[in-house]
Parts: sequence; structure tokens; C-alpha cells
Amino acid sequence: IAAHIINFVVITSATSSANSGIFSTSRMAFGLARERSAPQFLGKISKNGVPRNALFLSAVMMLSSIVLLYAGDSIIGAFTLVTTMAAVLVIFVWAMILISYLCYRRKRPQLHTQSVYRMPGGVVMCWVVLAFFAFSVCILATAEDTRAGLMLMPIWFGGLAIGWFVKN
Repeated sequence: IAAHIINFVVITSATSSANSGIFSTSRMAFGLARERSAPQFLGKISKNGVPRNALFLSAVMMLSSIVLLYAGDSIIGAFTLVTTMAAVLVIFVWAMILISYLCYRRKRPQLHTQSVYRMPGGVVMCWVVLAFFAFSVCILATAEDTRAGLMLMPIWFGGLAIGWFVKN
């Protein structure tokens, strides 16, 4: 019976995670559309206040993961691909934040000295973290199962760039 209880907990957790993912992505797409940073059709709401188009897009994107399950050899392969891509995206976002901070420090040093909230270690810690990120990407490149996700990232960023140029 313990195995059934564990399976119930895991399935409940996965369902809850999927629900919060769909909710948050649909609301984010809706908010971006309202700020004119996403297609306008995503910014429409139903009479009940639900961003129906953004919700539908989120659900379609989530269901597209089924293709990964059938295209690969195993569930763990699809999981590794998705988590590798997610890790690279997180590294990219935080690297951009750190690089922006370094540019801020170089261009506006007087604002930094007047700031009440200063980053401990400042510039040195930014470089340490950026080096750690580079090390992490190198580790992802050495393992065969994570290398596939890493190699797909230029395609992802290329698609985003094309979308940005089409929008602007």
C-alpha cells in the first residue's frame, strides 16, 4: 500500500505543478500582451475575466510536450532535454542580470555609492558567478544526455530573435 500512497502523492504534486504552470504562463502572456510585448490576441479576456486565448496557448504548449515523449526513446530522455533547456534559460537570464549590473556599475558609479542596498562583493562576485555559470554550461556540454538540450538552445534563441524582429 505504501507504493500506492507514494504514487498518489507524486501524481497530486505533478498535477498541482502543472496547474500552477498553466495559470502563471497564461497570466504572464496576458500581462505581456497588455504591455504590447506579446501578440494582442493574448490580451483579451472572457466575460468571466479569464484570459482565454493565453490559457489556450499555454495548454497547447504544455500538450506539445507529448511530442517529446514519442520522439525520444524514454520519458527520462524527454525530462532531461526539458530540464537542460530550462537550466540554460535560467543561466542566461541571471547572466543578463549580472551583466546589466556590471554595466550599471561602470556607467553610473555615483548612483551605486549613494545606494542604500549594495550587492555584497559587488563586481568581484558578479565575475565569480559568471565563471560558475560558464563552468555549469561546460558540464552540461560534457554529458551526452544534456548536450542535446544545449545544442537546441541556438535554435530557441534564433526563433526568439526572429520573433523580436518581426514584432519590431
